[in-house]
Amino acid sequence: MVKSLKRGAPKKLRFSIKTMPKQAPKKSSYTAKDIRVLEGLEPVRLRPGMYIGGTGKDGLHHLVWEVVDNCIDEAMAGHAKNIDVRLMPDSVVSVKDDGRGIPVEKHSKTKKSTLETVLTVLHAGGKFGGGGYKVSGGLHGVGVSVVNALSEWLEAEVHRDGGVYTQKFKRGAAQNNVKKIGTSKVTGTTITFRPDEQIFQEIVFDWNYILHHLRQQAYLTPGVKIHISDEREEGKISHYTFYFEGGIESYIRQLNLGKDTKNEAIFYARKELENDTLVEIALQYTDVYNETILTFANNIYTVEGGTHLTGFRTALTRTINDYARKQAYLKQKDDNLTADDVKEGLTAIISVKLREPQFEGQTKAKLGTPEMRAHVMKVMNESFAAYLEEHPRDGRSIVEKVALAAKARLAARAARDTVLRKGALDGFALPGKLADCSQRDPAKSEIFIVEGDSAGGSAKSGRDRKFQAILPLRGKILNVERARLDKMLANNEVKSLIIAMGTSIGEEFEVEKLRYHRIIIATDADVDGSHIRTLLLTLFFRYFQPIIDGGYLYIAQPPLYKIDHGKESHYVYSDEEKAALTKKLQGKKGEEVKLNVQRYKGLGEMNPLELWETTMDPANRVLKHVTIDDAAEADNTFEVLMGDEVGPRKKWIQTHAKTVENLDI
Repeated sequence: MVKSLKRGAPKKLRFSIKTMPKQAPKKSSYTAKDIRVLEGLEPVRLRPGMYIGGTGKDGLHHLVWEVVDNCIDEAMAGHAKNIDVRLMPDSVVSVKDDGRGIPVEKHSKTKKSTLETVLTVLHAGGKFGGGGYKVSGGLHGVGVSVVNALSEWLEAEVHRDGGVYTQKFKRGAAQNNVKKIGTSKVTGTTITFRPDEQIFQEIVFDWNYILHHLRQQAYLTPGVKIHISDEREEGKISHYTFYFEGGIESYIRQLNLGKDTKNEAIFYARKELENDTLVEIALQYTDVYNETILTFANNIYTVEGGTHLTGFRTALTRTINDYARKQAYLKQKDDNLTADDVKEGLTAIISVKLREPQFEGQTKAKLGTPEMRAHVMKVMNESFAAYLEEHPRDGRSIVEKVALAAKARLAARAARDTVLRKGALDGFALPGKLADCSQRDPAKSEIFIVEGDSAGGSAKSGRDRKFQAILPLRGKILNVERARLDKMLANNEVKSLIIAMGTSIGEEFEVEKLRYHRIIIATDADVDGSHIRTLLLTLFFRYFQPIIDGGYLYIAQPPLYKIDHGKESHYVYSDEEKAALTKKLQGKKGEEVKLNVQRYKGLGEMNPLELWETTMDPANRVLKHVTIDDAAEADNTFEVLMGDEVGPRKKWIQTHAKTVENLDI
């Protein structure tokens, strides 16, 4: 994903030390009255980032996830079969399940209804003993109460014990007591809310983002039907229903759609252990060079992995090595296959369910429960060893795949040692065509990757030499989606870029050694420029993803047109801007005036001053920030667009052809 942003020039900070005359000590003004005690949901509104990770897009959607998690918990406990999510006008969201319904009777401790207690008290819920849930995603019991705190308003409707009960809240505060408004023959809970514009940067929900998350939850909860509808546009309703009996096996098939698989029979293991612990693992190898591993704990996507992932990786490497030696695919003198070897082409899903999981952070990005490492290792060691014995043809294909990866790794290491032996930090190995900057602090340095010598010449002349480096590339770099690391390192343009960045690559990659904290791709506004930009993005995604994750990768946005009006010059970045500016300039005198319009097809057409003013000056330029919102979706996109299979790419082009703007062939 790319996000446009405009960067201002860095401000200079000045420090001074002033000696103050000695004075008699004063009585402290820091007293008990200065201590503020936050009550109820005040901490959530004061520090929302502690509970939902931030107030941007991810935090906004986290509200939906928290409410859906409660429904999933009911489903995992065997009490719900249907979940309905509605996106309604004015940024209102409704989430409904057919579970047991939140209890409405008075709570013995709070003396309020249980419904109000759950919605207004942190760490109150059915997940802290008492038999409410064996396992759940809402570990902290703060989910729905946090949603309540961060919503302009929220309304709960409960069908339970033959009645229909409602209660309304405003910014976390109850507006009335629980009311019985009718009778019902069904059970369930509906939570309807509108996020608070005082909290969030914007309250626009992303349909595709929500679709992906709910599809994922449906795979992880087989037998549960999740329906989602988009009703925000009047007269137009979009809706999907997700239902997968096959669980994570079906998920693996979906992830590997269109890929050449090595083991036809997907490996799947499911084992219940003590203390209501459940381990599920599914995997399949394909012919691609990258890996896709998704890990979940109580249906929560642990994007940073954790102990369950560590146990899986250890067991996978050990089991494949043992099998390869037992079957004589590896000789005794051969080195063991490494973790990097066995992950090439791997698609795997690890899903664990456990009581009282230990997550790192409220957003639950990493599982920290120590015993899960041993649990997953045990299941994987036993089940995968049996799978390889029972599927000898698939076992051989897997070993041949990873053995080839090992050979490529050794070849890549030799190539890397030859190319990058000295490294870039000593300054002697920097490529000759790199025009480096004088600044040595990476946080204050940036590098422009430009297309061709012409653009490189203008950029070198127009830049600020103190903090801006220029690396011109000749022609198109190698498509790394179709080449292993050893072949990639034979490409001179790729070698120059790796050396200039200073991070090395592969096993020795260290993002901490990055020499520039702003890497800016600057290519021409034509088809060739777009292709080169895509090739570079593929390179960064496949081999330098920590650079993207660290927020160091940008795309320059040069103007498309220069419009001269008398002595005035204006730069515009799209045809829409051009039309608007032309209309504005024509309307100044109420008559048609002569405008000189210049179309820029390449950066090399700009003189150094123009390039500085429009594309390189931090005070004026527009950059697009490259981020990864969904690694699995990004992986699939690069595979479709840059992989070997023609069919999926043709279908993608046909589907999106009508949306292309400014196609310049």
